[in-house]
Amino acid sequence: MKNLAGMMKQATQMQARMKEAQAKLERLEIEGTAGNGLVRLSMTGKGVLKAITIDPKLADPEDMETLQDLILAAFADARTKVEATSAEEMKQVTGGLQLPPGMDLPF
Repeated sequence: MKNLAGMMKQATQMQARMKEAQAKLERLEIEGTAGNGLVRLSMTGKGVLKAITIDPKLADPEDMETLQDLILAAFADARTKVEATSAEEMKQVTGGLQLPPGMDLPF
């Protein structure tokens, strides 16, 4: 019975650390860039897009495809950084314990 109580205490502590990690990721802003910084976007650690900044020299009505591609590239850059940051937070919360494939913490 002592073991069960200890496991429950550890589970409660991990749950508290998970909530802290989630709150930290919500407050965190990560920037993605493309086109040598001509397109920048900011996203929270939870993947919520907060801002897009586009250098005015890219606003060419004759070449909207390039601008659209750069926005997508900046988003992909930011998303990759968000996923890496989330994975690092999860690693800290779980103490490096690998979760089974497909079992993600609620980030």
